[in-house]
Amino acid sequence: MTNSSTGPPLGFFTRLLEDAPAAQRYRFALEQIQAAEAHGFDSAWVAQHHFSATEGGLPSPLVFLAHAAAQTSRIRLGTAIITLPMENGVRVAEDAAVTDVLSGGRLEIGLGSGGNPKSFPAFGTSFDQRREVFADNLAALKTLLAGQSLETGHALYPEPTRLSERLWQATFSSGGSGAAGAAGDGLMLSRTQPRSQDKPEATLDEVQLPVIDTYLANLPSGVEPRILASRTAVVADAAALPELRARTEPALRAEADRLVGYDTSGLSLDELLIATDTYLGTPEQVIERLATDRVLNRATDVSFQVHSVPATNETTLRSIELLATEVAPALGLTLTTEQAA
Repeated sequence: MTNSSTGPPLGFFTRLLEDAPAAQRYRFALEQIQAAEAHGFDSAWVAQHHFSATEGGLPSPLVFLAHAAAQTSRIRLGTAIITLPMENGVRVAEDAAVTDVLSGGRLEIGLGSGGNPKSFPAFGTSFDQRREVFADNLAALKTLLAGQSLETGHALYPEPTRLSERLWQATFSSGGSGAAGAAGDGLMLSRTQPRSQDKPEATLDEVQLPVIDTYLANLPSGVEPRILASRTAVVADAAALPELRARTEPALRAEADRLVGYDTSGLSLDELLIATDTYLGTPEQVIERLATDRVLNRATDVSFQVHSVPATNETTLRSIELLATEVAPALGLTLTTEQAA
């Protein structure tokens, strides 16, 4: 990356996982989004998870983003992601259209087909059917957001304002990225993903670069690429780092195998941080590791989250500040200058 601050704009992402009741989690998330806006971040993203507070604290992201829109003025507000097979495509289109109006056109809609297999039956479908249901719901959603009528003759109100140009699809695979590219949608890349059995030591950018290549190869002529790279980055002051590392190790070990797809029990903490693509350290340490990530050179947007580090709200707020003031300038990530000042 260069130091010219002409790289991808900086984003913030949260799964709302603080150890706190729901009301406090939502207050923390709003504080973090407001802090990100004040420090010049371009976008803020929230995840959707159903039923389990330990996976993520927000089942209704568009409801929350409508609230966040009233408390912010500039920052783009996005879903990362809405699990579309567990939704009704028409209902999502209507909620998105209203949220977009309330936010002044700042909504970004990230979609995916994954999620917890145990949650699907509550929504009248199954994990095995998710791809087919996703395709059907996506077709209805895109028809309405494009300002067209369904086969029933119904059209969207309020009328969408270029919302169809702010759709993103999340995927691990080249097949999924090719479909997103062919549709002209944005591509959302994960903070980490399982490695193949024949190459468990592969770096994250090594895994994701072919996914980007397939997306770009399928993108229609004249459509600008949109590639969002999400990364786990927790930036801390040197004095706070030992305690944060000590809290992180058991939490990260508990889910490391699931994240990377192989046995990590023999790894040291530093090796575990590398294996799980977790950038935890002082500004200098995080900058050194992120500087080698080749995906950041090809992304049009970059978002940072604290998970799977068990960060407190205070830790997250300080990380947001250090990302903006120390890390972003060093890596050439773009800040919105009128807010960063």
